[in-house]
This record gives sequence, C-alpha cells and structure tokens, in this order.
Amino acid sequence: MGELILLRHGETEWSQAGKHTGRTDVPLTPRGEAAAAALAPLLAKRHFAAVFTSPAQRAVRTAELALGGAELASGRGAAGAAKPDPDLWEWDYGGYEGMTTAEIQATRPGWYLWRDGVIPGDAGHPGETVEQVGERTDRVLARVRPLLPEGDIVLVAHGHVLRVLTARWLGLEPSGGRLFRLDTGTVSTLGTEHDEPVILTWNVPPAS
Repeated sequence: MGELILLRHGETEWSQAGKHTGRTDVPLTPRGEAAAAALAPLLAKRHFAAVFTSPAQRAVRTAELALGGAELASGRGAAGAAKPDPDLWEWDYGGYEGMTTAEIQATRPGWYLWRDGVIPGDAGHPGETVEQVGERTDRVLARVRPLLPEGDIVLVAHGHVLRVLTARWLGLEPSGGRLFRLDTGTVSTLGTEHDEPVILTWNVPPAS
C-alpha cells in the first residue's frame, strides 16, 4: 500500500506577511522557489503512482520544482504528470481574503479561524465553512484511496486545506486540522499502521 505525500507550496509574499491567501493566485517568491527546489532530494528516489495539485500557480510551480527528479512508476516524469484538482484549492476566506489575523482581530477581538470561520466576500470570494472544506477533502481522499495500492500519491496544495485533509484521513472532524501546524515548503506523509490511518512524518523542511 502506498503513502500520501503532502507538499505545502513554497513561500509567497502573502504567506510571508501572514495574509490569508485563499483563491488569490499569487506566485512564489524567489525564496519560495528555492525552498520548493530544495525538497527535490527528499522525493527524487521515490516512484509515484500519481500527482495532484491545487490549480493555484504557487502549488503548480512547487510541484514542478520539488518533483523535477522524481518519476511515476511508469517511468514518466512526476512533475509533468501532475493533474490539477479544484478540490485542493485553499480554504476560501471570503471577506477575510488578504487580511492578517491581527487585522481581523482589530474589528473582531479573539477571532480564531477554526472556531469562528469567515464572513462572505465578493463574488470571487464567497467564503467557506470548515465543514465545506472538509467535504472537498473527502472527495480528494475518495479519489486517491483506490490508487494507493499502485504506489505513493503526491498532493501539492496549501496549509489549511492539507490540515483539514489530514484530519479527515485520521477520521477526525474537519476542525481537527487546527491541531496540525504546517509551514510553507514542507513535506508530510500519511499512511497506515496495522491498517489504521496515521501520520508518518509531519512538516519536514528541506535538508539543511
């Protein structure tokens, strides 16, 4: 049985500033590109059954850089075989898109995303509940689980959506994603122990 390899995209200007970045399609910074490329040695020796990315350019570019030396089990280059999956988009932060936690708390003291959620935004950022993010990650897991007997699966996406996906892999409620801090430019691995879902590695940065 294969494992789920989770890649959080490299740094962007918005992530570096602590801005909530949902559907805004910002690129990697040069440092973010370097961090993504530095993940390649961790992945180069693996052969993957499939690769899926968020459609966001920060995720697609991370896949290109981090998986440049990896291959599918068929021998095809893993980076070139990556398929965009809209269900891997980041949490839609609605009216809080582009704002930092401190800015939100200035008008909503004590606000906490995982407990309090978001407010509606414009047509491009209507906002989502954590349960709706959980529904999307459930669809991702339903699609990739049948592929795991063929080998490891890579998911390249964003911090909050991957945290929710991890909670759902473990059988937790979507809000259980609050328990798993996930930094940019890192690799995490989900698998099983005695046929029960577990976290095998978490938040692993590039080798120094």
